[in-house]
Amino acid sequence: MKVKTKLKSFLKSLKFRIILIIIIFGTLPTVLVSLSMLRSYENRAVSVQSIEILNQAKILGNQIVMNDFMNDLSSETILGEITQFSNIYDGRVMLINQSLEVILDSYSLDVGKTIVSEKVILSLNGEEISKYDSEIGYIELVVPLTEAENQEVLGVLLVSVSTDSIATNLEYLSDGALIISAGILFVMIILSVLTSGRLVKPFGDMAKSLRDIDTGHSNSLEIHDYTETTHISNEFNKLHTRMKVMDSSREEFVSNVSHELKTPLTSMKVLADSLNGSDEVPVELYREFMQDIGNEIDRETKIINDLLSLVKMDRSSTGLNIESVNINDLIELILKRLRPIAQRQSIEIVLESFRPVTAEVDEVKMTLAITNLVENAIKYNKPEGWIHVSLNADHQYFYIKVEDSGIGIPEESINNIFERFYRVDKSHSREIGGTGLGLAITRSVVHLHRGAIKVFSVEGEGTVFDVRIPLSYIPPEK
Repeated sequence: MKVKTKLKSFLKSLKFRIILIIIIFGTLPTVLVSLSMLRSYENRAVSVQSIEILNQAKILGNQIVMNDFMNDLSSETILGEITQFSNIYDGRVMLINQSLEVILDSYSLDVGKTIVSEKVILSLNGEEISKYDSEIGYIELVVPLTEAENQEVLGVLLVSVSTDSIATNLEYLSDGALIISAGILFVMIILSVLTSGRLVKPFGDMAKSLRDIDTGHSNSLEIHDYTETTHISNEFNKLHTRMKVMDSSREEFVSNVSHELKTPLTSMKVLADSLNGSDEVPVELYREFMQDIGNEIDRETKIINDLLSLVKMDRSSTGLNIESVNINDLIELILKRLRPIAQRQSIEIVLESFRPVTAEVDEVKMTLAITNLVENAIKYNKPEGWIHVSLNADHQYFYIKVEDSGIGIPEESINNIFERFYRVDKSHSREIGGTGLGLAITRSVVHLHRGAIKVFSVEGEGTVFDVRIPLSYIPPEK
C-alpha cells in the first residue's frame, strides 16, 4: 500500500511530467524520422527496380517481336534470355497472345490457360502497366508487344519480380533504426532523470525552507534559482511579514483587551470596597463613587460592543438591513452627538454638504462606521484643532470625507491601520481607551456596502479619510 501511494505520488509529480516530456520530445522525432527514412528508402528502391526491370522487359519484348517468337516458340536464344531474365530478377515471365492465352510461362504452371485481367486487356490496348504489391512483396509489369511496322499489338509480356532483396535491406535498416532509437531512448531517460532532478530541486529547497520557517530555524524564503521562484519567495516573504505583524498585533490585542476589560472591573471593585468599608459615607462622596462606577461600566460596555460588532460582521450569515436613508440627516445626527465630546477639547467640527444624498444602506452599521471615523478624528486631534466632514455624490456613488488637524499617522503604519487589533500609538490609545477595532469595523462596514475607503496622512499635520459608497446597494453574487 505504501509503495502504491509513493508510485501514485510520483506519477502526479512535476518531476515525472518533465521526464515524460523530455522522453517524448526527445525520442518521438527520432522515431518519426526513422519511419520516414525507411518509407522513403522502400519507395525509392521499388521505383529504381521497377524502372530497371521495365527497361529490360522492353528489350526482351523487342527481341520477341523481331524474332517472331509469338508464332514460333522454338528459338533457343529467346528462351535462354527469358530464363536468364527470370533468374537474374528472381521473377516469373509470362507471354500472353491476343486471345488472352498464356503461350509461355517461365514457371510452366499456366501454359494454355486464359487470363482475363484488366491490366492485360489494357496492355493489349497499348498501355504499360506497373504495380507494386507490398503485402506479397512483388513488382508486376505488363508490357505490350507491338510490331514496329503497323504498330499492331501481338500480345503482352507479363513480368512478376520478387522484392525480397528490398525487404531484406529494409529489415536490416529497420533493425538499425530500432537500435538507434533504443539508444536515444536510453540516453533520453538518463538525461530526463538528471534534468528533471535539477529543474525541480528549487522546489525541494523551497519545501525545506518552509519547514525551517515553520520550526523557527529561518525567517524568510530565499529561493532565487528561477524568476518564478524569486517571485514566489518575494510574495511569500511579504505574506509572512504581514502574518507576523498580525500575530504580534493579535497577541498584543489579547493583552490589551484583557487589560482594558480588567481595569474597569478593578476600578469598580475598589470603589465598591471603599463604599462597603465605610460605615457612614457622605452623600456627595457616595454619588461621586457611583458616578465613577457608572463611567467604568460604560467603558466596559464600549469595549464589549466593539468586539461584538466586529464578530458579527465577520459572520457570513450576517445580513444587512438595507433601506433608503437620508445621508445628510444621518451625518448631522452623528455630529450632533459627538460635538459635546469635541467641545471638551476645544475642537471645532464643520459639516459641508454639497447636495442632498439619499442612498440604500444599513443605517445602524453606516452610523457605526462614520461615528468611528469622527471619534478617531477627535481622539487623535490636537487641542483647539478642527474636523472637517464633507458629503458629496454623483450619479453612482456618495462620498464622505473626514479631515482633521490631528497628530497624523506615520508612513510605515498607513498600510496597517485598518487591520484589526492594530494601534499606531499604543500608549496614547490606551490612555484614551482605544482598542484598535474602530477602523477595522469601519472598513468591514464599507466593504459590506461594496464601497471603498482610503486614507491620506502626514505625521504631525493631520489625516484624511475618503469613503465611497454606491447609492444603490449591490447584493453579493451567490
